[in-house]
Amino acid sequence: MSSLQYHLFPALSDNYGVLMHCPETGQTASIDAPEAAAVEKALADTGWQLTHILITHHHHDHVGGVVELRNKWNCAVVGSAEEPNALPGLTDTVAPGGTYDFAGHIAQIIATPGHTLGHITWHFADDGVAFAGDTLFTLGCGRVFEGTMEQMWSSLQVFEAMPPETIVYSGHEYTAANAEFALSIEPDNAALRARAEKISELRAAGKPTVPTTIAEEMQTNPFLRAGSAARFAEVRKAKDSF
Repeated sequence: MSSLQYHLFPALSDNYGVLMHCPETGQTASIDAPEAAAVEKALADTGWQLTHILITHHHHDHVGGVVELRNKWNCAVVGSAEEPNALPGLTDTVAPGGTYDFAGHIAQIIATPGHTLGHITWHFADDGVAFAGDTLFTLGCGRVFEGTMEQMWSSLQVFEAMPPETIVYSGHEYTAANAEFALSIEPDNAALRARAEKISELRAAGKPTVPTTIAEEMQTNPFLRAGSAARFAEVRKAKDSF
């Protein structure tokens, strides 16, 4: 089986979308669809044809383009069975704990509540890639809007359990601000200081800081490194007012 190909693209003010393409079958999935125009541009840039939209959660900046794209491409739209009424244009649902077959590549569907109650992460374990939506960011994590701090901490444990080389795509370019906050929590973390410098260089060059890896996040992300739900809650509240 051939390897999947990925194309990261910007959308809206600070969102990212990702196209995932199987060269063997020609199938292409958009992971979330922040806005139709950005997805269409990414498709034009790659020459790929949209066959699937795989949704992480219901926030408008992740599903705003779904209906327009579905109407044009007649693609499958797949999201969590936990929040079907909040997701536009669904053709299929997946249950957390289950799997989904995309072009012969199997995704584990993992419940990662906290940011929203029905948030899921798509983990293609055999391909070494996870699509985290707004649960885990490069050097950060999502705000806890619908769930509890305990739920979000449990969701982050999901990522800790993944192999360190796993590549993680997330939904936003928040990393410069995340690095500044992380340094306020762990000013003596040498790996973090080095990473913050690298991030500054990337952003100055207009380059993305997504994707990341589990190994990098375990070394430098203060939310993954909190050690307990109580400490995580302290760090998340500090970030909310940083």
